[in-house]
Amino acid sequence: MAKQRPEETWDEFARRLGTRLQQRRIEHGFSQERLAHAAGITRYTYQKLEKGESSPGRPANPSLRNIMAVAQQLEVTLDELLPAPWPDLGGGR
Repeated sequence: MAKQRPEETWDEFARRLGTRLQQRRIEHGFSQERLAHAAGITRYTYQKLEKGESSPGRPANPSLRNIMAVAQQLEVTLDELLPAPWPDLGGGR
C-alpha cells in the first residue's frame, strides 16, 4: 500500500494524475493527438489532463467517462491509472 500523503490537495492529485497519464502514453507510443482521438476526446482536453489543469490556476476535474476512455486506450485499469492514495475529499469527516 502506498504511503499516505498528509492532506494532499486536489491540485496535487490532478498534477500527479497528469504525470501518470503522460508516462503511460509515452510507454504506449501514443502522441497526445492520437490518444485523444482514440479515446473520443479533443486533443485540447487531453492536454489539459496531462497538465493537471482545466484552466490556468484551476486544477483539472476530468469526467469519469474521459478517464475511463483514456484508461481503455492505454489498456490499464482505473486503479493502475489513478495515483494512490487519493486525496481526502470529505472535508475532514
